[in-house]
Amino acid sequence: MSLPAWNTESFAKRRPFLEARGRILKTVRNWFDEQGFAEVETPCLQMSPGLEVHLKAFATDLNEPFETSPGRMYLHTSPEFAMKKLLAAGVPRLYQLARCFRNEERSPTHHPEFTMLEWYRANEPIDALMTDCEALLKLSLQAAGRDRFSWQGKDCDAGLPWQRISVGEAFLEFAAIDLLSTITDPDDPDPRPLAEAAKTIGIDAPPADRWEDIYFRIFLEHVEPHLGVGAPTFLTGYPLCMAALAKPDLKDSRLAQRFELYVSGLELANAFGELTDSKEQRRRFERDQHLKRQLYGDIYPIDEDFLSALSFMPESAGIALGFDRLAMLSVHARTIDDVIWLPVIRP
Repeated sequence: MSLPAWNTESFAKRRPFLEARGRILKTVRNWFDEQGFAEVETPCLQMSPGLEVHLKAFATDLNEPFETSPGRMYLHTSPEFAMKKLLAAGVPRLYQLARCFRNEERSPTHHPEFTMLEWYRANEPIDALMTDCEALLKLSLQAAGRDRFSWQGKDCDAGLPWQRISVGEAFLEFAAIDLLSTITDPDDPDPRPLAEAAKTIGIDAPPADRWEDIYFRIFLEHVEPHLGVGAPTFLTGYPLCMAALAKPDLKDSRLAQRFELYVSGLELANAFGELTDSKEQRRRFERDQHLKRQLYGDIYPIDEDFLSALSFMPESAGIALGFDRLAMLSVHARTIDDVIWLPVIRP
């Protein structure tokens, strides 16, 4: 039986990691302050926790004085909706170190309560976020007293030239599959062409699999382990059907303005050129609600206040970075629990 996290012997082993986490936290805040960002704090309680199909939220009831019935609320899975409302209100650069909550997620790289570093730039392109990432990751390593990131034996040197590879290029290089040729409909691709391609590399797709299901079977086994090994890697050019809050790519209607940052084979951050068309956003939300009901039997409500704000939001780029993962990679910890002061314990 493992020792509790507060046990003096157990805590002593983790304490150097936790002290490094604190230094990284201060470094991150200082950098954003120097860049003229406003640090904001938005409510964890929201009427809509986020509408990504596969995310599971924690629900609770809000009882207001003099109200006859409680209101169903959720702990947010991301501060995205609230922060975009502040963009609409006129805050041009903002960041938050937000406590976020996702149910049914626990692994060496997942924790049900975690810290998300999220920031937005109004009237700036998505590439500006890549520049931000380079500065923040290098400073985080310095704060941790390390010269490179490491996880599960995979090193990543932030001092080397950072790599950029598109999703299409990555599938060709690591899985020998022409992914883009299988996108028959940008909104809902027919899964059969990708299923046939998957068979050529030994991956069987059940008839009920959607295009996205097959994508992840291939990606997790053949592509992701190679990303961010040696040097940090930006994975760009995501299929539009996998970016519900991002603008379409101006050069290819099958793709979205989205990138992910990978370090040591692990996803660290997810960025969008933000969609500001409220009608299109509603259509995508309703599509995802329909799919969530099919898969899981329930849905989360659409935040109408968010859709109203979206019409007033300036063109923006935004990114969410897993702060706990950043600390874990920086200090070479084995699991995310090693960089969390007291992990959540199930009763």
